Amino acid sequence: MEASMRPILVEVLPQHRLEEPRLFDYLAAHCPGFARPARLRQFQGGQSNPTFLIETETQNFVLRKKPPGTLLPSAHQIDREYLIQSALAGTDVPVAPMLHFCADPSIIGTAFYVMAHIEGRVFHDVMMPGITPADRGAIQRNLIETIAALHNIDYATRGLGHYGRPDQYVARQMARWSKQYQASQTESLPAMDQLTEWLANHIPEHDESAIVHGDFRLGNMMIAPDSPRILAVLDWELSTLGHPLADLAYCCMSYHLPPGSGPAMAGYQGVDVSALGLMSEQQALDLYCTRTGRSHIPDWKFFMGFSLFRSAAIVEGVYARALAGNAADERANRMHEVCIQVAQTGWDLVRGA
Repeated sequence: MEASMRPILVEVLPQHRLEEPRLFDYLAAHCPGFARPARLRQFQGGQSNPTFLIETETQNFVLRKKPPGTLLPSAHQIDREYLIQSALAGTDVPVAPMLHFCADPSIIGTAFYVMAHIEGRVFHDVMMPGITPADRGAIQRNLIETIAALHNIDYATRGLGHYGRPDQYVARQMARWSKQYQASQTESLPAMDQLTEWLANHIPEHDESAIVHGDFRLGNMMIAPDSPRILAVLDWELSTLGHPLADLAYCCMSYHLPPGSGPAMAGYQGVDVSALGLMSEQQALDLYCTRTGRSHIPDWKFFMGFSLFRSAAIVEGVYARALAGNAADERANRMHEVCIQVAQTGWDLVRGA
């Protein structure tokens, strides 16, 4: 496996250090299979909840916790991450096995959970360098098949009937992310203001409800080390019940962003995707329709514009946390430039520029 495909590990960042002996004492008493000696390192790449690898002589574990400092309302609810992944075990949506949830903040300062470590590849670059076009296409196809499988799940039968409100998801998300953006914005961005106003005036009347991941993209997939297959969908912090087409649009957002937009936001704009072995956006939508029994995708311009708006709000929040000194990624300081670019792309798209 090439180094660029491996999850990036660093020593624990200063702002995320925790009392390791106390943590290890707790895990020895509560987490199946854990035994000292153990080593703790931090994954780099996640922009929200700090994530750590715990290595022992017999097996490895992954720990996710809330970040330190003052947090935006309703953000970083890792208890929901643990609940949704537990509920999806055994479905057509692959997830890591959940091992233990700790709500006691006295152990490491915040609530946290532990899951099994899955060995595999993570592609931070949507171009997926270093693999064949055939494998690239197979991974992308599996990506669309997996999001379709998620949206096909009957959430009530999985005990998730109260996981979120099943109605008016888009209107509520517009209100939420507008508020979050206003709480974290660092300067006035006319394109973001215009995009927000256009979306608020064009919310589709037809409503739907499914389990939505909220951050469904290639960089949140663990790919098998030796085959083009998704082993686990990661990072469920933004998951809820909501409109499946908003989730799909976010997954397809790369088609509308240029290659240099940053690790989480890089895209295929101006790129010959067929030469890379990838589907066009329309082919991806056709595959999704086939897998979900749809005849077409309505209001696609709105949902794509909405995804770009929400993404701009998210990355501005990352930038604001970087200024406050508690973002989970050393690269977070570059996010303001990404926010400006994504907001402009969204405004250009919805107004047909």
